[in-house]
Amino acid sequence: MEGPSPLERLRRKLALAVGENAVFDGWTKAAVDSAAAQLGVDPLQARLAMPKSQSDMIDAYIQEVDRALEASFTQKRLAGMKIRERIRALIWHRLEIMGPAREAVRRGLAILAMPQNVAQALRTSWQTADLMWRLAGDTSTDFNHYTKRMTLGAVYGSTLLVWLDDQSEGWAETAAFLDRRIDDVMTFEKWKAQWRGSSDRRVSVSRFLGRLRYPPR
Repeated sequence: MEGPSPLERLRRKLALAVGENAVFDGWTKAAVDSAAAQLGVDPLQARLAMPKSQSDMIDAYIQEVDRALEASFTQKRLAGMKIRERIRALIWHRLEIMGPAREAVRRGLAILAMPQNVAQALRTSWQTADLMWRLAGDTSTDFNHYTKRMTLGAVYGSTLLVWLDDQSEGWAETAAFLDRRIDDVMTFEKWKAQWRGSSDRRVSVSRFLGRLRYPPR
């Protein structure tokens, strides 16, 4: 399999820095120019490498966050952790990677929420949840594969919204919120294991996802 093209390599190099500069410049060419100056890259090459639309620029940033997350969590690092600990560590480190670009992430979510970008946002959310489960060691291929990613996507999405407004030291409020949501997921997984195949006691997935997405704080 061929490796990434020179432009793709440059895009990957720039993506996180573009996000950090989007805090001040928005998801614009100005953020690309600032990132290029920060990294010593020719601005014309940088503009050529980065997508032109805001939504695609945000997508490039998210993809690079995913790559940084994957690079940080080797199988050796995860080997001694339980599933709950793996999921929490993955979500938390993802927030840490995005920390320097938090205000840009807020703007990015607003852009992805626009009607024309909803399909792209859903695809991106699914890919992120899928990556985290795969890094955590999940190999399921049945219905379980989909419900795990739906629940994790809801947990990550709701935690992200809390994090964006968290002014507590060390993001303590976000940490507490995340722990509660992961507890809900672990409970859900136990319910699935105990009640699988029972039509009269089947868990309502949509109701549970709603609770994860919009839980009481």
